[in-house]
Amino acid sequence: MALRKSHRLKKELHLLDVYVIATGAMLSSGFFLLPGIAAAGTGPSVVLAYLLSGLLIVPAMLSQAELATAMPRAGGAYYFLDRTLGPLMGTIGGMGTWIALILKSAFALIGMGAYLALVLDVPVKPLVKPLAVTLTALFAILNILGAKQSTRLIRVLVFAVLAILGFFILHGVVAVVSQGLVETHRTQFTPFFSQGVDGLIGTVGLVFVSYVGLTQVASLAEEVEHPDRNIPLGMVLALGTVIVVYVVGVYIMVAVLGTDALGQSLTPVADAAGKFATWLPAGAGVVLIVAAAVAAFASMSNTGILAASRYPLAMARDHLLPEGLAKLGRFRTPVHSTILTAALLIAFILVLDVVQVAKLASALQLLLFGLINIAVIVMRESHIESYDPGFRSPLYPWVQVAGIAFPLILVAEMGWLAALFSIGIVVASVGWYNYYARGRLVRDGAIYHVFERLGRRRYAGLDRELRDIMKEKGVRAEDLFDHLVARAFVIDTEETADLARIIHQASGLLAQRVPATAEQIAEDISRGVKMGGTPVSHGSALLHARLPDVDVSELVIVRCKSAVDLSETGEYMSRQAGDAPIQAVFVLVSGESDPGQHLRILAQLAGRIEDDDFMDEWLACSDEQQLKETLLRDDRFMSLELKTGTPSEVLIGSALKDLHMPEGSLVALIRRRGETLVPRGRTVLHEWDRLTIIGEPLGLKELAERYQSY
Repeated sequence: MALRKSHRLKKELHLLDVYVIATGAMLSSGFFLLPGIAAAGTGPSVVLAYLLSGLLIVPAMLSQAELATAMPRAGGAYYFLDRTLGPLMGTIGGMGTWIALILKSAFALIGMGAYLALVLDVPVKPLVKPLAVTLTALFAILNILGAKQSTRLIRVLVFAVLAILGFFILHGVVAVVSQGLVETHRTQFTPFFSQGVDGLIGTVGLVFVSYVGLTQVASLAEEVEHPDRNIPLGMVLALGTVIVVYVVGVYIMVAVLGTDALGQSLTPVADAAGKFATWLPAGAGVVLIVAAAVAAFASMSNTGILAASRYPLAMARDHLLPEGLAKLGRFRTPVHSTILTAALLIAFILVLDVVQVAKLASALQLLLFGLINIAVIVMRESHIESYDPGFRSPLYPWVQVAGIAFPLILVAEMGWLAALFSIGIVVASVGWYNYYARGRLVRDGAIYHVFERLGRRRYAGLDRELRDIMKEKGVRAEDLFDHLVARAFVIDTEETADLARIIHQASGLLAQRVPATAEQIAEDISRGVKMGGTPVSHGSALLHARLPDVDVSELVIVRCKSAVDLSETGEYMSRQAGDAPIQAVFVLVSGESDPGQHLRILAQLAGRIEDDDFMDEWLACSDEQQLKETLLRDDRFMSLELKTGTPSEVLIGSALKDLHMPEGSLVALIRRRGETLVPRGRTVLHEWDRLTIIGEPLGLKELAERYQSY
């Protein structure tokens, strides 16, 4: 399903935002509240429990990152499960993840009260829930105002927390070392497995909730700039940071407090700091830790509402929930979905206790992570060419197999209440799907593409939807789309031309660069036209073929001002064109080794063609250079005219090889006296030359500041 630009969430989250969202979603109650509860269940091995939990989330992280870079849509786990395993599993995944994120936010808000009690003189317990409800309302309003506004607050909170915890860990390690490590281990870490292996495994499942926020970023993928890089890198950096904080921090707590005192504490970080930060003014260390805890809880709660609200939005887009939840407000944020999420969060705050919240959230998320790993296997084995993740999970499929097995083992150790709650969510989701959604849907998941390989049916609509997503994502840097356009052949004619003639001319030009004859190229392109594989819309046609032994894609750009004659192409292509005359034709040939790159280039061309202003600009172009510039991405090229009396004057008379260009930038085209020149190193620049320069946005900005007059 292609989303109109007005229906898409704004892409305004960068790598730093991904990092702080993932870090803030993990670094809260899991560190400030849960270690005491966890230590009561396993003793000193709680340190190992935190390390194992961090490692066990790696398969889910890798799988989520792969799916998020292939399908950067709001809804994360819901969207992935729906498009892979079908709408029923999508409903279960969407409802389950939504509720799990809300439970984790409730856990954070409930835990905040325990820390506030350390510094406030008034009775805090009666105020905990009213305070949590108030903060929920405030965070909901902030999220309605925009994801960027929300993440600005998260940045401040997360870096404040990391700074204070850095002080805690550094000071704590010095304190433990000064006690003597041998003595510390003898007294506080023996016996290490005080509750046996079963106690350790059960605690691993319990503290797993500390890390589940890592994958919340997947639900925000639609709002992340350059998701192929920023999502996996941000998640890895966040997980590495948090594992170090958890493992070293919990080690300090055990060493300083001992497991008996730790197991009785709901404020373990503050209690530990009170033991070794005695040089600070009375109570200052505790106040500092309380400030960090409150900031962490606030960050987690805000992040939870931000991520969780995208699930009802995504499900409503697909008619699994009432359509009103998909509406965006004036700030292009999901207002109704955010309000519903906040309302459910308030309900959980009012009726659940801390341990119940932790176990229920962990069990649900563990089961869903298992399904996410299944989803990656299904997408890989479906062999859908338009499944084109920018990041691919390493060690496939063994990482995914491990990610399926571990959750089942951990859930079994978490007790009957958590298991029954998870089953209840599944039953409720199935009931909702059958009662409300089933009759409204006409799609299936990628699982049917696997079945198709075994002789059963497939759902063609998924391939179209993935191609639409590729169109929105655009090409990658390694695709060198700008270079492809810059070196493309151009055919510009005023006369009416039939499509067969255009194919013949374009094939002759392409044969100059690819290892195939003009006849072979024309035959392959014509076969695609006859089979209905030529996209035609908005007055444009995309002809394409993949040929053996072609290493680099090549393109022919055709403008036909009097329209292309489609009378000999058959009814299908004429029907696709509709009433709009075909005045732009693009002929692309690529190799067979990288179908993803071929589809990305087609998607980039299709995305530009569908812009409202494209055809007017196309027909208004006065020369070949301007035709090419209409296809280039605005932030990837600049046009520079050399003229005496302007900053560009210094370039006149210089050879291209002598220019000092920013790395990655190059002069792609030169327009001189009505002719378009292919630049060479020895080409000397003249006055009135018009240069088309392609490169990275920062490099082009530097050139604009250096040579353009304003």
